Amino acid sequence: MPDPQISAIICTHNRDTYLGAAIDSLLMQEFAAGFEVVVVDNNSSDRTCEVVKQRLSDPRLKYVFEPVLGLSVARNTGAKESRGEIIAYLDDDAVACDRWLQILCSAYENNSYIAIAGGKVTLLWSPGIQQPQWLSPGLASNLGAYDLGDTIVYIEQPGLTPRGLNYSIRRSFLNEIGGFDPHLGRVGKNLLSNEELQMTEFALQRGWQVAYLPDALVAHNVAPERLNRSWFLNRGWWQGISECYREQLAGQAGIGQLQRGSERFLRGLYKSLQHLSDPAERFDKLVYAYGQIGYLNAAIQGLLSSSNNK
Repeated sequence: MPDPQISAIICTHNRDTYLGAAIDSLLMQEFAAGFEVVVVDNNSSDRTCEVVKQRLSDPRLKYVFEPVLGLSVARNTGAKESRGEIIAYLDDDAVACDRWLQILCSAYENNSYIAIAGGKVTLLWSPGIQQPQWLSPGLASNLGAYDLGDTIVYIEQPGLTPRGLNYSIRRSFLNEIGGFDPHLGRVGKNLLSNEELQMTEFALQRGWQVAYLPDALVAHNVAPERLNRSWFLNRGWWQGISECYREQLAGQAGIGQLQRGSERFLRGLYKSLQHLSDPAERFDKLVYAYGQIGYLNAAIQGLLSSSNNK
């Protein structure tokens, strides 16, 4: 069979509750050209394999088991096991709109400079659950929400990069940089991140373009257990660690990290006091400040490790 134009990849770890709907949203795509769907089972211990097997009668679907835990590892495995020049990653707890693959593929075909593209993300709340009053728009982005408007945007600030749950990348660019860095990205229950931000930095440094495509819409399920303050504090902590690691990988480690982290910590505390009358914004700034403690903790460990290695 000829190689497909685009490969849709779902990397999954113990999400059998949502996985079936994610796969079905891909198999039902309105896309005339050839595409494939690759599910990378990242060492799951639930019914993940059974959920995929129930759908393997569709020749477009492929199951791959990856025993080494880690999202970046799983993404790289999916890229190796797929054949399309465009690789589209969908989270295992998300649902793609029916023209998701077509919109992504057309963008790459019409612009040879695009290395990365992703679309708008809305949130799906469980029945009977509403957005908490203490959840700010900024913290909602930690649940995957992503909206830069209704027109195509070419990203110039890495912090605005498309979300990993609705994410695509050109294979030639992925090969050029050697794949996703396994030092970044979620591993089991830790919430390391920033791998997409790093990818955007690499793309912009090399003269590629990164695009936001509003019509490439994905809806992301919000697990009820995430709707508590402790989850967001933990997410902020790991965000700080991720930012520290990303700087270290970019050669920006050193004593300057202590100054940057301390300044951001104090700024977060100050802003939280400014929003005493607004519970959502107050908590948002407290999460930011707490994340800087994670950043500083990782920075200190990096300095001590560097000192011990001399």
